[in-house]
Amino acid sequence: MSVHVVTGAFGYSGRYIAAQLLDEGVRVRTLTDSPNRPHPFGDRVPAEPFHFNEPAKLVEALRGAEVLYNTYWVRFNHKGFTHATAVENTLTLFAAAKRAGVRRVVHISITNPSEDCDLEYFRGKARLERELMGSGLTYSVLRPTVLFGREDILVNNIAWALRRFPVFGVFGDGQYRLQPIYVDDLAELAVREGRSNQNSVIDATGPETFTFRGLVETLGAIIGKPRAIVSVSPGFGYLVAQAIGKMVGDVFLTREEIQGLMRNLLWTASDPAGKTKLTDWARSHADALGVRYASELARRQKRDAAYHKL
Repeated sequence: MSVHVVTGAFGYSGRYIAAQLLDEGVRVRTLTDSPNRPHPFGDRVPAEPFHFNEPAKLVEALRGAEVLYNTYWVRFNHKGFTHATAVENTLTLFAAAKRAGVRRVVHISITNPSEDCDLEYFRGKARLERELMGSGLTYSVLRPTVLFGREDILVNNIAWALRRFPVFGVFGDGQYRLQPIYVDDLAELAVREGRSNQNSVIDATGPETFTFRGLVETLGAIIGKPRAIVSVSPGFGYLVAQAIGKMVGDVFLTREEIQGLMRNLLWTASDPAGKTKLTDWARSHADALGVRYASELARRQKRDAAYHKL
């Protein structure tokens, strides 16, 4: 029976990839910074630390694996973790995979990466794609926009804000677009690509395209909290986001995320790779969506705590 390694199988997207692999009878191991986080797999998914600072141990952790599914990344720079460190750690992971004899890497990237981009998130993702493509490993690069699902942060926290504030501010005209993809659809795509031998780059987008303003309006209507939507400058919107972040003890939104949204970097002209509509999913979870705030920092700082689920 083949062995596949999933980074972060006790987290968000990695959990869904691991679950689909197990359903197909594949043996799964995980590399994780959170070996004690509650998860649904029992003893079926052995866990090993990343060993980024001990490459020989990382090679041994990957030894015997046929496919590596890489979900490892950080959303923003913060004390204790940065994009630059995430890039170097991922390069170490790719090198270890090659030394360990891994056949294929399925790598989760982002839409519209570019090494010429001034946004570090998109620039770092582009460098990793280039390095993977030149590594000699066979690869599939999946480029999702925004994920949604039971452990979601962005969509949940938009709904959370709609439930708590009488107005909702969008940056500029709010007409920039995004194409959310269901986390199960991304996992299904990743597992399918793991079976392939062909190099590929796929825009992992969902079947619905929203303007940001339209997404907020849609979510407000679905959860029964339609709000007045006001246009604000990116600078003022960022200050409000900072204030909300201090209130909840988290980073609510970053300048780079605002800029990426407004530049339409979370939209592509590609055919959708996912089949599940955000509107259908949100309606089926309307009673729980946004009831509790989902904290990115809590996930990184409380490594033995379960993720909040809807």
